[in-house]
Order: sequence, then C-alpha cells, then structure tokens
Amino acid sequence: MGLFDRLRKAFGGHESEEEKASAAVSASAENTESAAESSASAAASISAASTAAESSTDASASTVASAAASVSAAPESMAESASAAPESAATSASAAVSEAASAEAETDEAPATEEDTLERYDKGLAKSRTSFGDRLNHFLARFRSVDDAFFDDLEETLIEADVGFETAMQITDELRDEVRLRNAKKKSDVAQVIVEKMVDLYGDAGQGEDNSLHFATDGTPTVFLFVGVNGAGKTTTIGKLAHRFQEAGKHVILAAGDTFRAGATEQLVEWGRRVHVPVVTGPAESEPAAGVYDAGHQAKEQQADIVLVDTAGRLQNKVNLMNELAKIKRIITRELPEAPQEVLLVLDATTGQNALNQAKEFTKTTAVTGIVLTKLDGSAKGGIVLAIRNELHLPVKLVGLGEKMGDLADFDPNKFVYGLFKELIVQ
Repeated sequence: MGLFDRLRKAFGGHESEEEKASAAVSASAENTESAAESSASAAASISAASTAAESSTDASASTVASAAASVSAAPESMAESASAAPESAATSASAAVSEAASAEAETDEAPATEEDTLERYDKGLAKSRTSFGDRLNHFLARFRSVDDAFFDDLEETLIEADVGFETAMQITDELRDEVRLRNAKKKSDVAQVIVEKMVDLYGDAGQGEDNSLHFATDGTPTVFLFVGVNGAGKTTTIGKLAHRFQEAGKHVILAAGDTFRAGATEQLVEWGRRVHVPVVTGPAESEPAAGVYDAGHQAKEQQADIVLVDTAGRLQNKVNLMNELAKIKRIITRELPEAPQEVLLVLDATTGQNALNQAKEFTKTTAVTGIVLTKLDGSAKGGIVLAIRNELHLPVKLVGLGEKMGDLADFDPNKFVYGLFKELIVQ
C-alpha cells in the first residue's frame, strides 16, 4: 500500500475497489461461519423459546420507549446544533484575531495536541492547497485526451506549482504509463492518478529520512547553528524554538553571531526578553566567532542544555561569509567536540523555486543537516517541500505554520502531504 492509500485510510477517505472486494470476501466468510454456528445451536434455541419470547416482548417495549424518547429529543438536539453553529463561527473568527497577536502575548498558550497540529497543517497549507488545486483545475479544463501534449502541459503545470523541475519531469515520466494503464478518461480520474503518483513518489523519497532534531549524548550542551539568507526568518525561528525548550524546562542560551547587520543583535535580544532566555552578545561589528565562543564557554560553565546560534544572513555565493561560517563551526567544535548537533538551513517558503536554489548552493559549502521552512501559512508554494525531499534528500525538520509561538511545528511528512492535497486524498 502506497502513502496515498495509507493517508486516505487514516484520514477518512473512501475505500478503493480492491479494498471493497477484499472486505466483501471477508464478510462472506464471516457470514458462512456465523450460519454454521447458528445451525449447531438450533436445538438449544428451540428449548429456550418460551423464555426468549418473554424477553423479546420486554425488549420490544423498551425499544419502542427508547425510540419515542429519541424522536421527542430530536428537535431539541437540532436546536442545540443550530445554536452551536454561530458559536463555531465566532470561535473561528476569534482564532483568526488571535493569530495576529504579538509573539509576546502568545507565550502562555497551551501545548499543542495531535488534533491541534493536524489543524495547523490544514490551515497553514490552505493557500498552497488552493493554489495547487486551481492550477490542476485550469490544466484539466484544457484536457481533451492523454497524448504527448497532455504530458507536456502537465510538466509545465507542476513546475509552476513549485514542485521542482527534476521532480516534475520524474512525475510526468512515471505518469505516462500509469494513466494509460488505468485507462483514466474522466477528469476526476486523471486528477486522482496525478495526485496519487505525487504523494507516493514523495513517500518513496522519504524512506529512512530522519526528521527529528538531534541532541548531545555526552552530557555537554547541545548546539543548533542556524544559517540562511537575510529575511528568511532565522531570528524568529530561534526565538520560537527557545520558547519551546524553555517551556520544557531546559536551560537555553542564545548566541548573537550576526554582528554586522544593523539591528540584528537587538532583534535577538528582544526575542530573548520575550521568552525569558539570556542572550550572549559581542560588541557591534566585532568578530562573530568571538561572541559564539563566549556563548559556548558560558554554556559549559552554567551547564546549559541548549545553545541556539544566530548567524549573518549570508548569500550563498559570498566566499568570505561562508568562510566566516566555517570558522564559527570550528570554534564551536573546539569548545564542544560533539557540536553542532544540527546545522539548520532556514528557507522562506514564499520564495518557492528560489528557496530550492538556495538550498542547493548552501549544501555545496555547508554541511547542512536539516531544513527549517518558514512562512508556509503565507505562501502558495508549499509544493517546494516535494522538491527538497526528492531532489536534495535533505530532511525538513521544522515548519512555520503561522505567527503564534506554537505554530513552529516539528515537520510531520504525512500531516504535511495531507494538508497539501486533503480534498483529493479524502474524496
């Protein structure tokens, strides 16, 4: 069973014809067995007929009374449902207002449950889901037959949906045989085959992928190093992650490694104040590695649990900045031999294909261990995750699904693809 079928089963989709046939065979076998058992117990049933009749009479009376109660309660229940509908709408409006609140006011929110996380994926990927659906519908509106022109147009549509050039070509090539094999002729059938192939390809590419964050195993502080271009959301991600660890009872230290960009250190200090976490800073325009060294040294002395290091927003083609990053890593390793446990590349989901290009360049010069994909809720380009997984084989570890503190979520591959293709998975 591919990932598409597993998700459909998990999230309430309809059974395939194969599954229905299998269920019918099982039901038939059960009925045959039940009939044999019934025949074997016939004599006992006859001898107990009188008692059964009396019980049946009592049960019938009870059933009638219960049914009458249900009928009389129905209008009341309907009234309750009707009155609950405005409350539900009000709740949704309240949630929308709450999302716009400042991060400082959000530090007291309750821990997310499994249902909360699924809902956040659902809401956070709404724009991407709508955008992909619109592109697919537009493509299918031109659908006449499954020919070479059909696959050329499909490839172009997938590239425009930011699933990546290589991924689009692979999906299209595999679909050539699949669509014909299934003899898909209706638009709905063709759409189903396309999405199913995308989801299964995504699932296959993630075999053995480790989306978890790694921590120190030798009793020393864990160090996460954050890299990426300016504006991707590094500092905000660090602040939200610091809040999560601090709420979990961890001793967290932030290190300001971006000493040249105006206001960068002040921004990190402000996040530290909001989430009640100390920030180690150096003088303005000082050597970034020196401040990181101080943070590592302080973390050892204070037996801190976690150090989150902010770095300058470097363009991937700037050799000097890349050399500076390498120096920071050497300094960290000198103080803490197992560190850094993670080098997290922060990418802005709203930049789509450009984010994929950034990732490709960064991995040429930096030992990136995972991706943080920010601003998914404000983007229609969530399909970029498929490209990152299929082309780079880099695990996405964290995703930004909103502005609230808890909306920085651990990446869940299944919830992500459900949020991206929900309507087509559960139809």
